[in-house]
Amino acid sequence: METVQGKGSLPRVGTSAGDVGSSNGRREPISITIQELQGKRVYIESYGCTYNHADTWRLEAILEGLGCRLTGPDEADAVVINTCTVIGATERKMLRRLTAFADRDLYVTGCMPLVQRERICSVCSPRIIHPNEIHERFPGAGIRGPGATGVVQVARGCMGRCSYCITRLARGRLLSTSPETILDAVQNLVRSGACEIQVTAQDVAAWGFDRGESLPDLLQDITEIPGRFFVRLGMMNPASVLRILDPLIEAYESDKIFQFIHLPVQSGSDAVLERMQRGYRTDDVIEIVDAFRERYPDMMISSDFITGFPGETDEDFQKTIDLQRQAAFVKVNITRYSQRPGTPAAAFQDLPERVRTERSRALLAETNRIYDLYNERWIGRSVPIVATEKKVPGSTICRSPCYLNVIIKEDLPFGFSGRAMITENQRHYVIGELVPRV
Repeated sequence: METVQGKGSLPRVGTSAGDVGSSNGRREPISITIQELQGKRVYIESYGCTYNHADTWRLEAILEGLGCRLTGPDEADAVVINTCTVIGATERKMLRRLTAFADRDLYVTGCMPLVQRERICSVCSPRIIHPNEIHERFPGAGIRGPGATGVVQVARGCMGRCSYCITRLARGRLLSTSPETILDAVQNLVRSGACEIQVTAQDVAAWGFDRGESLPDLLQDITEIPGRFFVRLGMMNPASVLRILDPLIEAYESDKIFQFIHLPVQSGSDAVLERMQRGYRTDDVIEIVDAFRERYPDMMISSDFITGFPGETDEDFQKTIDLQRQAAFVKVNITRYSQRPGTPAAAFQDLPERVRTERSRALLAETNRIYDLYNERWIGRSVPIVATEKKVPGSTICRSPCYLNVIIKEDLPFGFSGRAMITENQRHYVIGELVPRV
């Protein structure tokens, strides 16, 4: 799901820029290095996933080391847009933002310049910051995020070949970060005061497959690091989870790991999953869900679904609804299928937009029903919490052991721990009241 974060609100804590020019008459980006921004006032907009935002926070740290000042758009000498192009709607938003800053000293990074250079050049003539350059200039795997969170990028790319996915084209094949680098990052983040460690990648469960290592072993080492912190594991594709299912379930026994898993299923129809080239069947998904819920009954399991994939029939879609009812995914990102250039699915015949929209709304209604049922089971219960973020003055975002989003209407210090009585369901979060310490 695409999110945006503008500058001024975020904490700070490869090769040179990509050669994207060619003399073919079109307006082309200029290959540059970050060094050219030295001493400037810079405004940054960041879009996309946690991994992409972590790249933005790395870039902020680099720029501050170069004597830059992060400002709003009106005061800026230069503008940086960290782009996402996961779906068509996001691409269109990126083009609108690039057009809005086309007459400024504009820099572009993220996924879009890696796979859609010509689209960028059709609306502006920016300079390109290749993501590899950000990682070369700010090495390591960890960066502080908002509040008391820290982000560890454990890998980029994936093992899959999904027929619809443009991110795979942008990020490439799986390249896992070394365990030594990851452990060092976690240690440094914990020392800096981070109490929520967000482990992110395009497919966290695939970490180590290219190195002869596995995620459960890495988690064992992470949880042995001294300090009080909690690990939130990012998106894990079912095909990868199946390869490590039993040891992964064991790894979740640690009280340093949130009982939360993001399992992007995409469809409840085996026929659609085959056209998507996802590499698993719905029975595999149920096996994973049942195995985790048998061991951890309160576990929060989230998912992603695509509605209206080419060839999806009414029967196929009903199977998605049925899977959602059976698996009871609590938090679901629903995306109407969007053709992405350069992917095999781009050659498929699209379904009408009306059909995609109607199915999205129907799935959302079922998802909201399940979300409410999950949250309401917590009302009247006392749960442990840790304070991780603040967005509204006078209130604090806290997390329970299963990553329940608990809002406490008090100004608590980051890292505060205690217990809260859950009093109210607001669907995407619950309201809690602090339980007095005895």
